[in-house]
Amino acid sequence: MAREKVTIPYLYQKRARGEKITMLTCYDYPTALLEEKAGVDIILVGDSLAMTVLGHDNTLPATMDVMVVHAQAVRRGAPGAFLVGDMPYMSYQVSKEEAIRNAGRFMAEAGCDAVKLEGGRVMEETVRFLVERGIPVCGHLGLLPQSVHQVGGWRVQGREEAEAAQLLADARILDQAGVGLMVLEMTTRTLARSITANISAPTIGIGAGPDCSGQVLVLYDMLGIYGGRVPRFVRNFMPGADSIEAAVAAYVRAVKDGSFPAAEHGFD
Repeated sequence: MAREKVTIPYLYQKRARGEKITMLTCYDYPTALLEEKAGVDIILVGDSLAMTVLGHDNTLPATMDVMVVHAQAVRRGAPGAFLVGDMPYMSYQVSKEEAIRNAGRFMAEAGCDAVKLEGGRVMEETVRFLVERGIPVCGHLGLLPQSVHQVGGWRVQGREEAEAAQLLADARILDQAGVGLMVLEMTTRTLARSITANISAPTIGIGAGPDCSGQVLVLYDMLGIYGGRVPRFVRNFMPGADSIEAAVAAYVRAVKDGSFPAAEHGFD
């Protein structure tokens, strides 16, 4: 029996009830079937596929054509999940018009429910432009993988007072511009808690501590099958599970009951 379609109002209701939102990346049809069966609320077709699937050193080589094909496969496997298409590098930074053209591909060709883009106040105008034209947007603050060269590598964001204040201000700006969700990546727990308390959009943490509205992990990190660097905020759910399906279900339970993330998965 198909589950009820996950929508933005449903996600806001979960936040209001204090229920944790579950989110995972996914890149293909068979894994999407498993995530749908486990009841994952949000599935992100992440540009992380450039690293985990295609073997690149960072997310930059992902293209719109590649992302749309993978998003189409995931949509077919998970019709009930809230599907987010990750806008790849240089698909939205050039202009608002270029952003809506590419976002429209995710919505029309792949059946996505929203698109995700990285950046703070510099993205305010683009976010507002998309939202006003009927395209829901998921923001992304903290560590920005598409800007990893600019920030000097994979480092925790918000440890300095001025940096934390700027990120909180950016979160408020994006919230006012209309983002429906906000991913917070590799920030201090204190900053993530502050942002979550000061914006209306649900926050989804990855290395941002347990106080966000929900959690997301890269699927292949969670399964322990990615050969690259494994961040400290990752937990491998395969030990003790007899299948990938069981590991995904264990992740969903752990997020919902608050046992993940634990203290060792965050940053002070």
